[in-house]
Amino acid sequence: MPRPRPASPGPTSDDMDAIYDPGVPSRTQQKKESEALQALGLELLALPDSRLDAIGLPDNLRQALRDGKKITANGGKRRQMQYIGKLMRQVDAEPLREAVAAFKLGHAHDQLRLHQLEALRERLIADDEALETLVSEHPGVDVQQLRSLVRSARKDAAAQPEARSGRGYRELFQFLKALP
Repeated sequence: MPRPRPASPGPTSDDMDAIYDPGVPSRTQQKKESEALQALGLELLALPDSRLDAIGLPDNLRQALRDGKKITANGGKRRQMQYIGKLMRQVDAEPLREAVAAFKLGHAHDQLRLHQLEALRERLIADDEALETLVSEHPGVDVQQLRSLVRSARKDAAAQPEARSGRGYRELFQFLKALP
């Protein structure tokens, strides 16, 4: 029959202070930070290579991101994201967050401008006053070409759906897009 072991004394108060040091992040906090870095890495994967090169990433992180874009298998993608998260612990994440935010904001501005141009095109097709307002706001615009494009777009919009070519519609949009 094995001999029973003597009970080990519990940790002393000094040991407890060493275990629960408030300056050291908890294991849960460390996991959250690691997951946040992996999520940032996923957002970095969405950036084009030209933006990644402009950020000034370390070579090993840049290569890991390029490799991550090529991986399609779910398990491999997950492991690569963990590796990217590990590499990102060695760099300052704040400039990376700013670069991702700037990219998203620029994309949102572009989308907003396109929606505004589409709304302007619709107003031009529907109303002659919108045409006069546009001409007064942009004094250097080629009025003759603008009127011709509006006429063409109106003609296109009035045609039966099967007979529409959409060319006038597209050309008017491109003209408006080129305006300053």
